[in-house]
Amino acid sequence: MEKAVLINETSVMSFRLTGLSTNPLVQMAVFFIFLIFYVLTLVGNILIVITIIYDHRLHTPMYFFLSNLSFIDVCHSTVTVPKMLSDTFSEEKLISFDACVVQMFFLHLFACTEIFLLTVMAYDRYVAICKPLQYMTIMNWKVCMMLAAALWTGGTIHSISLTSLTIKLPYCGPDEIDNFFCDVPQVIKLACTDTHIIEILIVSNSGLISVVCFVVLVVSYAVILVSLRQQISDGKRKALSTCAAHLTVVTLFLGHCIFIYSRPSTSLPEDKIVSVFFTAVTPLLNPIIYTLRNEDMKSALNKLIKRREK
Repeated sequence: MEKAVLINETSVMSFRLTGLSTNPLVQMAVFFIFLIFYVLTLVGNILIVITIIYDHRLHTPMYFFLSNLSFIDVCHSTVTVPKMLSDTFSEEKLISFDACVVQMFFLHLFACTEIFLLTVMAYDRYVAICKPLQYMTIMNWKVCMMLAAALWTGGTIHSISLTSLTIKLPYCGPDEIDNFFCDVPQVIKLACTDTHIIEILIVSNSGLISVVCFVVLVVSYAVILVSLRQQISDGKRKALSTCAAHLTVVTLFLGHCIFIYSRPSTSLPEDKIVSVFFTAVTPLLNPIIYTLRNEDMKSALNKLIKRREK
C-alpha cells in the first residue's frame, strides 16, 4: 500500500486496445459493417438536423430536442468509431494516454448529455399528451433553451468529474484495455493502486444517473399510456407511435449504461457486444426510428429532396 501511495507519476504513455477480434476475416467483416453503420449514422442524423432547420413546420420543442439528439448521436459515434476503423489494419492498436483521456471525456460528455436529453424528451411528450392546452405555455422557447443549456451543462460536469478521477490515478504497468475504445471502467483497472473507492464513485455517479433517469422515463411513459388508454383516435395512435419510438431508443441506450456502470469494474464476455450497440447501433437507430415512423419528418424530407432536385 505504501508503494502505491509513493507512486505519483504515470509511466504508461499509451494503451493497447484489444479490439473486437484477432481473426483477420472477422476484422475485415467488422470493418465494413462499422463503416456502413457510421456512414449511415452521419448521413441520417445530419439530414434530420438540416430538415428540421429548413422546414418551419418542424420548429417545435419536440423537433428542437430531436435535432439535439441527432447532433449528439453524430458526435457520440465519431468519438469511437473512426479510431476503431483505423485500428482494424493495425497490429498493435495503440492509443496515447492523452488521446485516451480525451476519448473518455467526450464519450461521457455526449453519453450523459443524451441521457438527460432523453429524459427531457419524455417530459416534453408527457406535457404534449397529458396537458395539450398548456403545452406551448409550459414548453415555450425560453424553457426549451434553458433545458438544453442545463442538460449540456450537466453532461459536462459529469464528464469532467469522471475524467478527473481517472487521470489522477497512477498507471505504471499493465497497458491492455479489453475493448475497442477507452472507457473509465476498463482504464481504472490498469491503475497500480487500490481503485475500490473510485469504483464506488463511478457506480454512484454514472450508475445512479442511468438508473434514476431510466425510472423517470418509464414512469413518464407509463403515465402517458394510462392517459391514452381510453382515448384511441388517429391523434392518439400517432402519440403512441412517438412514445414507442422514444422507448426503443431509451431501452437500448440506457440498457448499456446500466449494464456497464452499475457494477464493479469487472470484464464480462458481453461487454464488447453491448459496447457495439452503444457506440455504433444506437446512433443509427435515431434517423431510422424518427423518419420511418414519423409522417411529419417523412413529409419534410420529401419536400426538401424535391426542392433540391429542381
